[in-house]
Amino acid sequence: MSDLTGITHHTAVLNGIKQHWVSAGQGPPVFLLHGFPETWYGWRKQIPVLAERFTVIAPDLRGYGDTDKPASGYDKRTMANDLVALTDHLGHERIALVGHDRGARVGTRFAKDHPDRVDRFVAMDNIPTRIIAETYDVSLARQGYWFFTFLGVPDLPEALITGREETWLTHFYRSWSYNPDMLTPDEIAVYVRAYQQPGAVRGSCEDYRAAPQDVAQDQEDADKLIDCPVLTMWGEDFSAVGGAYDVLDVWKGMARDVRGVPIAQCGHLCQEERPDVVNRELLNFLADWSG
Repeated sequence: MSDLTGITHHTAVLNGIKQHWVSAGQGPPVFLLHGFPETWYGWRKQIPVLAERFTVIAPDLRGYGDTDKPASGYDKRTMANDLVALTDHLGHERIALVGHDRGARVGTRFAKDHPDRVDRFVAMDNIPTRIIAETYDVSLARQGYWFFTFLGVPDLPEALITGREETWLTHFYRSWSYNPDMLTPDEIAVYVRAYQQPGAVRGSCEDYRAAPQDVAQDQEDADKLIDCPVLTMWGEDFSAVGGAYDVLDVWKGMARDVRGVPIAQCGHLCQEERPDVVNRELLNFLADWSG
């Protein structure tokens, strides 16, 4: 377990929902956006390290953790606007942004819609939604994207998962990790409690059900490259990302200035499984970020 000393919790009603975030440290702002099936807690191994030099903000995304779980608003433009509202609330005009998985999707839309607000962007173990839609087939589903389709079915996933959250989540934590025992039972229990909250399963489902809107938004500005420097990192041993795509080539089609770092002996949850590499690369990428 990581030392969570110095991390403080906050809530405020922003962009029409109660948002929850944690913060630590002082200095130029660095925002960390989690993915599925996690919460802000997925960054517990990065926050203390980054907080030595930066103000670190790690929110729970709409539908997750202790943030509200409304019935709508899960398209990534709206979720990026959640982030805009949070940065405004905290008085940060420009930020460094790190996103993993779903958080990278929100971060991508934030970087495209609000280029003046982001100085640099890290996309961790993520293939953009539009690219997945353009390449999705039975083979890709078998490599790991089957649950995109499953969660898109109205109501059925909630009926099957509710009350079985531990079984559902543990499947992903074990099968998505190079070391299946990477997360301890106590760490898994933190996530299980978060996903047992009322509306939490539906919130994560709605995140995936927004895919048609997300693809439409991505197609509208497919030719618009992200202007800020981008770092992409991915686990070499995760079949659905590094095993299915040339990740660096994909991101070179998304941004003007891209560097890629494959991480050996690592699955999907890079920041949890290989914090040594992730923290080193983040510190290098953020070295001259002065706010």
